[in-house]
Amino acid sequence: MSCGNVEQLARALPAGRRTRQRGAVLHVLVDCPDFVSAQQLHALTTADGIGVGLTTVYRTLRELEAYGGVDVVRDDAGERLYRLRPSGSHRHYLVCRSCGRSRPVDAEVVEAWVDEIGESAGFDAVEHTVQLSGICSACRSAAPPLAGEGEQ
Repeated sequence: MSCGNVEQLARALPAGRRTRQRGAVLHVLVDCPDFVSAQQLHALTTADGIGVGLTTVYRTLRELEAYGGVDVVRDDAGERLYRLRPSGSHRHYLVCRSCGRSRPVDAEVVEAWVDEIGESAGFDAVEHTVQLSGICSACRSAAPPLAGEGEQ
């Protein structure tokens, strides 16, 4: 994401909340290829030498989520993980339970199903959360074989 896109996201935050610290959080988030927790984002931001409070990180992420600027998934422990949304559209991801690597998936069937359910129930503006997780091929290859596998 370019600096121009970071500035566009920053403008989406409430005017009174456009601080240097929030800008630093956005710049670090841009460099994260995978989902990160608020605590991880805080650690990365402070490692860059910028004094940012954890509360600022949480508030920035909450406002970005409300704006539609981040995608959110939960890890196995239920912690919320964030990643900048590369476009304005809602996306679904397949997330590795071992390493956290993620990739977007085509979920047109899910979107159509959600629309159908909403219409049949007489609802508009239906929102949904779908989380897909598994073990990526790199982690599968690196894992030792289970007992009994490969034995004849």
